[in-house]
This record gives sequence, C-alpha cells and structure tokens, in this order.
Amino acid sequence: MMPIQEELLTEFHDFASTAATANSVMEHIAQRLHEKMARYNWVGFYLVDPTDSGVLLVGPYVGSFTPNARIPLNTGLCGAAASTGQTVVVDDVSKDPRYLAGSPLVKSEIVVPIIVKNKLAGELDIESYFSRAFDKSERDFIEACADTVGKYLAKT
Repeated sequence: MMPIQEELLTEFHDFASTAATANSVMEHIAQRLHEKMARYNWVGFYLVDPTDSGVLLVGPYVGSFTPNARIPLNTGLCGAAASTGQTVVVDDVSKDPRYLAGSPLVKSEIVVPIIVKNKLAGELDIESYFSRAFDKSERDFIEACADTVGKYLAKT
C-alpha cells in the first residue's frame, strides 16, 4: 500500500473508534477519499433499506453527480456486488452491460460489499473518470476502508 493509503486507514480507524454514528464514519471516509485520492471522482455508500432488504439506498457520498437513489439488489454493479458478496471491479464501464450510469464521465468503478454478522449491510462504491483506476493495491485499500465501516456497524 502507498503511504497515503496507510495514513488514511489509520485516520479512519482512529475516527471510527470515537465516532458517534455510523453515518459520521461513512461521511468522513467518503469526504477524505474524495479529497485525497485524485482518481476517486465519486465516493459513496449504499445501505440496505431497513424496510426492504432487496433494495440499496444511497447513503453519504461526495462527488460531482447525483447517484441513483435506490438500486434493487439484482441491478447494476452495486447489485452484482450485493448479491455475490464479492468486490466488483470494472476497468471500463462502457463494456459492462450491468453498469448503471450515474455520469457519462465515469470510466471505471469498484463496489465493495460491507458485511456485518454474515449479512450485507451496505457497500462502498467508488467511480473514476479514468479507465483502470482500481488495481490490486487500490482494491486492497478500498476493501480495508469498507471493513472499517463494517467493524463499526458490528459494534452498534
């Protein structure tokens, strides 16, 4: 991992250890990733709808476009990550028919499921205006960010 990634993970762990709400943890992570990681053009969380576990609702996000507010679990890259429980990385969204367009500028996307007590709680979704923005080291870093939120949610 790059030093900036390690610094951010330490900051996120420290912040989460005293944060009042899960929402504040997600807001902090989204804001800082968007500020510090130049290729992370849209950073946001989707959370399982408490009234309908088949739908993801947009949570805290930072970026230049308005996301899809509700995503059924069987739709899009977010749905693919939700239904498999696996990270989804797409290097070129124009070549993936599952991609739900949020902005025509987006070239690549990563979606990391947040699992709490063996159940999907939400996802960390990052979109980039650059192709192939999420290599193995980025993926590991983003998965660790999502894990920070999962650990916080598991305590609540």
